[in-house]
Amino acid sequence: MPKERKLRYAMVGGGNGAFIGAVHRKAMALDDQFEWVAGALSSTPERARASGADLGLADARNHGCWQDLLNDELRRSPEERIDLVSIVTPNDLHYPVALAFAEAGFHVVCDKPLVHTSAQADALVAAVQRSGTVFGVSYNYTGYPMVREARELVRSGALGQVCKITVQYHQGWLSKPVEANDRKALWRMDPARSGSTGAMGDIGSHAENLAATVTGMQPAWLCADLASFGAGRQLDDDAQLLLRYANGARGAIMASQVAAGLENDLRLQVSGTLGTLEWHQENPNQLIHSPLDGPRRILTRGAPWLSAAALRAGRLPAGHPEAFIEAFANVYLGVAADIRARASGQTADPLAADYPQVADGARGVRFIEKVVESAASERKWTALD
Repeated sequence: MPKERKLRYAMVGGGNGAFIGAVHRKAMALDDQFEWVAGALSSTPERARASGADLGLADARNHGCWQDLLNDELRRSPEERIDLVSIVTPNDLHYPVALAFAEAGFHVVCDKPLVHTSAQADALVAAVQRSGTVFGVSYNYTGYPMVREARELVRSGALGQVCKITVQYHQGWLSKPVEANDRKALWRMDPARSGSTGAMGDIGSHAENLAATVTGMQPAWLCADLASFGAGRQLDDDAQLLLRYANGARGAIMASQVAAGLENDLRLQVSGTLGTLEWHQENPNQLIHSPLDGPRRILTRGAPWLSAAALRAGRLPAGHPEAFIEAFANVYLGVAADIRARASGQTADPLAADYPQVADGARGVRFIEKVVESAASERKWTALD
């Protein structure tokens, strides 16, 4: 596959008015790696085709449902067929769409949480292994340059032995009963569409992935408390988790969508025997490093002394802020690098192909299941095995 050719992609979901679909398309356009050629953009044929027409899709590749999209692409020649499908639907469609496209040999990027159950996650992992396709999961916060710098500092031993990991993800948009007028709130509180959790799956999944990505550690036990403060809600809008790690480290995750007045308050703190790192998503271009035996320092995106991983994730000179869409774009750059390497029969450079993969998504699903199990149990600790 010539490097200069753009990778053709289709989108399932993400039609007019869908916030996250627009974010994905903007991110994929940012580095000139992808060309949007096909889609099935909504849950009804009429809305899907109307969205596609409004957004400029050609009639022949503007489909009323994802099954028609897949069948049409399979009929096309390799020179015209899509390379990748981006899945940005509500959670209940992730599994059937991702499985069908992966089994058909197409590369996939899917929103999170990956699927509803660990059985579905295992089946999807197996399908990806059989087909040999690239499969990315849009844990976009891993794409921030200073998150990658935090990961590299932990790997380098700058913090010593990690002993405490805390992630807070607080929003306030569900503090009022908005479901009647907000489609994204309505499906997120519907177990049939969202899965077994609400806030825990929607933003708690990001918190789990962020902690695991930066530290390289996964908890062995957890103690969870899920709550719903909104009247009539079937799923949680608030979650608190205590974590224990096999090496003796401790952790905590707090995820709430009823923290009134807060917007997108995602914070990570990692402490070790030699110091602490702090990162705040609403100030994403800075990473605070507090060493045990030295002055606190504020590391900034684009500075020449950062790691290769952090520098590679930036696009602008230091002092020019980069943020949310660029982080998504970094995930897609990693996917593109992996697709191109495999097409040429090579193994991708890990620095280039730096993106969350299907195994990360599957781990997140198993984690969510254990959270639900723990919250429903009278036991203090639930093993993650």
